[in-house]
Order: sequence, then structure tokens, then C-alpha cells
Amino acid sequence: MLTWIMEYQKETYLAFGEHISTFANGGGSAALLAFLPMGLLLGAVHALMPGHSKLLMATYVVGSKGGMRSALLTALVLAATHTTVSVLIVLLSLPLIDYMFGGSGPGSSPVLEHLSRGAIGLIGLWMIWRGLRSTSHNHAHREGAGFGFAAGLIPCPLTLFVMTYATARAVPAAGLLFAVLMLGGVALTLSGVALLAVSFRKAFEKVFLRNERLFSAASRGLELTAGLCMVAVAAFTFV
Repeated sequence: MLTWIMEYQKETYLAFGEHISTFANGGGSAALLAFLPMGLLLGAVHALMPGHSKLLMATYVVGSKGGMRSALLTALVLAATHTTVSVLIVLLSLPLIDYMFGGSGPGSSPVLEHLSRGAIGLIGLWMIWRGLRSTSHNHAHREGAGFGFAAGLIPCPLTLFVMTYATARAVPAAGLLFAVLMLGGVALTLSGVALLAVSFRKAFEKVFLRNERLFSAASRGLELTAGLCMVAVAAFTFV
């Protein structure tokens, strides 16, 4: 399946490049408009690839006590940040890419990666502290949005390609439209992962619901585990 996803991505962004080049040269407007909706499918498929903080998001959702709405908000903020950062890097200054990517090649971003993982590590420490103290919390929406923002700071390499290609041919608006549709696709995939994580946590909680003390211990255990995983990921990135 991974091979198919990679081939599909390659074929789609090559087709995008051809449409953008034709459009930039004064033709193919109708063909480009007909092709743009492919961005939605490309975004959804691209988000299935390793990365995009899916595992971290699922770990956070399982460890938190938010419901479906909170999980969806986390997924949407993560997708929006992940795509928007890429768009802003290209629109604000193309030379900024060289600095943000630290000369380490396309698809990696040391500065933003360290910033993102550092923020996730802090959220993990907060979850560990909260789990140890067994405190109640009623700000799942706010915390979920904060996690989504922190996890999404790493730019999307495919969006960077799309925006750079379109901007280099003086048609950034076309690239932006395609990026917005890709954002929708990424959001769909991440939302599915978030909802599955909530369903898993609820099924897990039902097993212990009859015993209040056991339920409380299991709930704290999930939160502590999620926090430890996030701190471990952050520490591994810095090391």
C-alpha cells in the first residue's frame, strides 16, 4: 500500500506541475480548474504516509479526557497548522526555506521540528504532572487545540513543493487553491485517526467503568503513558 501511495503522489504532483506550467503560459485554465479538486484526494492519501504526527495525536487523544469534538478540533488545528506553515514559508520569503531547512534537503526542517517537539514535550510533562496529581480538567478543547498547533508546526513537504512550483511560475494563487484543497484532505484523514483514538479510549474505559477506583487508576495510567510517550519523542528528537 505504501508503494501505491508514493506512486499516486508522484503521478499527481507531476500532473499538477504540467497543469501549472500550461496555465502560467496563458492556457489550460479550464483543465487546471478541473484538476484542482484532486488536491483533496492527494491530501487525504498523503496524510496516510508516515509522519503528520498521527501517532502522537492518537496518543494524546487516548491519554486526554476530551470527547469527539475535542479530538476533531485537535485534528483540524494540526492539519491547518501543518499546511499553513508551508504556505507562509513560500509566500513570505523563498530564501527563508534555506534557513528553516538548515541545508538538510527537502522534507526536513530542523528549526521547526525542534520547536514542535519541544512544545509537545512540554505538553507531555503537563499530562504527567496532571496524571500524578489526579486533578480534574475541563479545558480539553483548549488543550487539544494547543497540541494540534504544536504538532503541526513541522511544514508539509508536499505543500512546499506545490507552493514553490506555483510561485516560481508567477501563479501563486493556483498553488494556494490546491494547497487549501490538500488541507481538506489531510484534515479528513487526521480526523478519522482522532475519532478512532477516542473510540478506543471509550471502549477501554467501559471495561473499568464498574469499578470506580480501577477506572480512576486506568484513566490516570492512560494519561501518564501518553505524557511519557510525548516526552520521549521530544527527547529523542533533540538527542
